[in-house]
Amino acid sequence: MIRLLFWVVLCCFSFVQGQTLEKTLLWKISGNGIENPSYLYGTIHITCDNQLPTKVVKALNETQQLYLELDLDSPTLQQEMMMGMTMRNGITMSSLSSEEDFKIVDAFLKKNIGFSATMLNAIKPFMVSAMLYPKMIDCQVKSIENALMEISKNKNQSVFGLETVKEQMEVFETIAYDIQMEELIKTAKSELVNDRKEMQQVMAIYASEDVDKMVEFSKKSDNKISSQFDSVLLENRNVNWIPKIIEIAQQKSTFFGVGAAHLGGEMGVIRLLRKSGFTVEPVF
Repeated sequence: MIRLLFWVVLCCFSFVQGQTLEKTLLWKISGNGIENPSYLYGTIHITCDNQLPTKVVKALNETQQLYLELDLDSPTLQQEMMMGMTMRNGITMSSLSSEEDFKIVDAFLKKNIGFSATMLNAIKPFMVSAMLYPKMIDCQVKSIENALMEISKNKNQSVFGLETVKEQMEVFETIAYDIQMEELIKTAKSELVNDRKEMQQVMAIYASEDVDKMVEFSKKSDNKISSQFDSVLLENRNVNWIPKIIEIAQQKSTFFGVGAAHLGGEMGVIRLLRKSGFTVEPVF
C-alpha cells in the first residue's frame, strides 16, 4: 500500500509557449560534455498497461543506471513516507471541514478504501485523496516505474532518485491544508465522477505522447491543487532537477524516468536542458 501510495502521489505531480514539442515520451540527451547519451522518459504513475515500448527497453539497455523522481527501491521508503503524511500543529481533517462535510467524507472513505475519516483524521487530505486513485481507473493498477525498475534489477543496475522523500513531502506543506480538504470534500460529494473523467483524459493524452498537452491539461484541471499550484508541483521541481540531471548525465549514461507532465512546457525539463546548452532530441 505504501509503495502504491507513492506512485499515486507522484501521479499528482505529473498532472506553453514556443514551438510545440514532438509527440513522443522518449528523448535523447547529448552534447555539452556528455560522452555517452542519456535518455529522458515521461512516465505515468498509474496505468492499466505498464508494458514498455521496444524503443524504451532499448534505451534502458544502453544506459548504466536508472534515476526516477524518487528511489522507490529504498529500504527506508515506508518509514520516511509515514513521517511526512501527517499535518502539522495538530490540524485535522475534522477541523478543516464542517460536521456535515466530515460525515460525508467519512462515509465515502469507508465505502471506497475501508478506512474511516476519523482513523485518518491527522493525515494530509491530499494523501488521503491519493489513496483513492486506484478507484479512478477500471483495471488493476500498474506502474511504469515498476516496469523500469524490473529491467534495471535484471541488469544488476542501481536505482536512484532525483529528490528525497522529505523534499517531495515538503511540497504539500506549501499547499494550504484547507484547499487540500476542499478537494477531498468535492471528490466525496461527486462520488469520484469528475475525478474518473479527468483520469481518463490524462490517460488518453499520455497515450498520444503529447507532453506539452499534459502540462496544458494540468493548468486547466478542475482540481485546484493541479491548476493553481503547477509552479510548486512541476516548475520549481524541474528547475531543481536540472543541475542534478546535468551532473549525473556528464558522469554516466543514465535513463531518467519522471512524470510526463515534467517534460513539456516552457519550464519543462526538455526546454530547460536545451537552454542549458544540451541537445535533447525526440526518439520515435
